[in-house]
Amino acid sequence: MTGSIGYEVPTWNQIYRMLLGVSEKICKSHYQPDIIVGVARGGVIPMSIISDLLKIYQVAIVRIEFYEGVAKPNTQPVLTYPLNVAVDGKKVLIIDDISDSGQSLKVVKQHLIEKGAVEIKIATLYVKPTTKTLSDFFEKTITNWVVFPWELKETVQCILQKHKDERVINDEFDKLVKAGLPEEFLTQILKTLRES
Repeated sequence: MTGSIGYEVPTWNQIYRMLLGVSEKICKSHYQPDIIVGVARGGVIPMSIISDLLKIYQVAIVRIEFYEGVAKPNTQPVLTYPLNVAVDGKKVLIIDDISDSGQSLKVVKQHLIEKGAVEIKIATLYVKPTTKTLSDFFEKTITNWVVFPWELKETVQCILQKHKDERVINDEFDKLVKAGLPEEFLTQILKTLRES
């Protein structure tokens, strides 16, 4: 992570609005998946909400490990929790929070093809312009690092581990607050990290 990284910190309400938009796009496309597969961790909450909005209650989870920290990927994504339900002959909707490099989504899609899925579409909240796996349904293209509500503590901890210079740390925290992270949340997260 460099000092020039920008952040976007969406609120829960913004995320819900975006998921409403994604679900409307799915409905307008007339794509009717048999099952929704969430990519853990980031896609689990969006998967639950999309499941509710589309009234598709057959859901499953796969887990991919790729990032070691803020904007710091490993060399290759690794499927650490494969699909544990049958998708042979089924239409599948993959849900994740963002298509960043697209490598994780590519691994999940290939895994579902190998499991026999007949049609696969991808839905995310955000896509990066450089992604190699473009989502079929998404709400926003972004270049900044997105900090979702379900990963606030993880992001703060990564910043603390990455930088030793207090001034740089404070600059990063200032950018997070300006991007939308409530200052009281940052204070509380820092307190819990110091106590642990």
